[in-house]
Amino acid sequence: MSFLDRLQPLALLVLRLALGAVMIAHGWPKVFGGMHHHMDLVRHIGLPGWTAYLSAAAEFGGGILIVLGLLTRLAALAIVIDLLVAIFGVHLKNGFLGQGNYQFPLALAAIAFSLVFFGAGPIALDWLRGSAGGGRRVRAVSG
Repeated sequence: MSFLDRLQPLALLVLRLALGAVMIAHGWPKVFGGMHHHMDLVRHIGLPGWTAYLSAAAEFGGGILIVLGLLTRLAALAIVIDLLVAIFGVHLKNGFLGQGNYQFPLALAAIAFSLVFFGAGPIALDWLRGSAGGGRRVRAVSG
């Protein structure tokens, strides 16, 4: 399995690119024209309207940072919080399988959660900067 261990940086890159692309795609319409609608949605779930700006920043800005591997752990934590609010405030009532369900945000939150702990890996700007956000090499558990 040592061959697979050597591919762990690539796995972290794939996780980052997938999560970042989805988050940028979800944040884009909020940042570029849809903020008013997003503020209404945020108010509807009982949060202050200004938190819509935090949500949009986590999605769009956080997605960009995740793709670049810059401030990865901080961006991933912001995304986890954003997605937990989305799950509990919007999607949970629709169930795991119903229309508007929470499967997709849960999967994204799990990816972001893993990046909080593992960091960006060596194929990232965090790693080049020598930042703690780059994380350490992921060690395989033998069993």
